[in-house]
Amino acid sequence: MRLQAFLARAGAAPSRRKAETPILDGRVTVNGETATLGATVTSGDEIELDGRPVLLPETRVYLALNKLPGYLTTMNDERGRRTVADLMPDVPGLVPAGRLDASTTGMLILTNDGGLIHRITHPSSEIEKLYRLTLENPVPDAALAALATGPNLEDGRMHAPKLANLSRTRDTTTLDLTIHEGRNRIIRRACVAVGLCLISLHRTRVGPVTLGDLPEGEYRALTPSELGALR
Repeated sequence: MRLQAFLARAGAAPSRRKAETPILDGRVTVNGETATLGATVTSGDEIELDGRPVLLPETRVYLALNKLPGYLTTMNDERGRRTVADLMPDVPGLVPAGRLDASTTGMLILTNDGGLIHRITHPSSEIEKLYRLTLENPVPDAALAALATGPNLEDGRMHAPKLANLSRTRDTTTLDLTIHEGRNRIIRRACVAVGLCLISLHRTRVGPVTLGDLPEGEYRALTPSELGALR
């Protein structure tokens, strides 16, 4: 495991990126030696931050959150903005498995199990994510066809998503979109690329874990069957 990931999962840093600062400042040691950025550690190594031992939590926690709009998907924000940590219990090492941008609502899995985080977020796992899109009319059929084939984006072509449950009213069109990619803001960028105006984006499922009737801003524990299917 990368040292940055170890510090984040142990609760010694709010994220892997923010764990880089104490490492670069020489405040972290591994087996008595000053650590370097990108170092790899194992369960048998002795890691210290400012001379204090850093340990991974012994109790694994697996939670599903129905994220509210306006909350950042991070456990700490140096500018004092609202984060998903404000909606969650105080669990050492608890971090989101993937991200939703501040405007996007819905399903977010948080855990202190680094192995499961890797499985959920790594592209090779191809874990499906289901979103509900609300689009401003008009929504041309040609634009939907372009979205369904996977538009070209600045960081590469989007894998073709699955579109389903299309519904139109006078002002809006709603549809379900399923992907297994996790690139930053990929659905929003895809809509822009094909000329669609996205009003709202709501994630309803990650792999086998669905929101169901979980209220907005609330969380629940994953069931054993959900956890088994994710693994």
